[in-house]
Amino acid sequence: MPDPKQILSWYGNREIISSGNDRIQKPMKQARIASMTFEKLHKCYVNKAVRKGLKAEEVDRIVCWLTGYRPQALQAHLCRGSDVETFLREAPAMNPARFLIRGIVCGVRVEAVQDPFMQTIRYLDKLVNELAKGKTMESILRKP
Repeated sequence: MPDPKQILSWYGNREIISSGNDRIQKPMKQARIASMTFEKLHKCYVNKAVRKGLKAEEVDRIVCWLTGYRPQALQAHLCRGSDVETFLREAPAMNPARFLIRGIVCGVRVEAVQDPFMQTIRYLDKLVNELAKGKTMESILRKP
């Protein structure tokens, strides 16, 4: 385990560590986001949208588009307190058009993320960012 003073930043699912003149990338443990309740993550997305004058239903529509959940099933997961990993693992049908999502979120190119779990999280981040920036729902929900 590196000294905490050596950690420079998080980059996607990699931890960038500096020790002298060397920079080392090692896989980041996904346990932190995977064990978080989806309700908490969803609340962050909704708060971001509401601050921009948007509605929670728009965030729900994006989540349902990506994961294949129906609104009632999404609400059931939120009430049940499912963790993020369970929520995504149990997704009925991940949208095949998700691979059309391109761009950078938090300095990470979403199409370059290797871990499928982390890539799905980045897809959600990217879609909610586009919503918050005022893009139309038709352009956010990609069509093949």
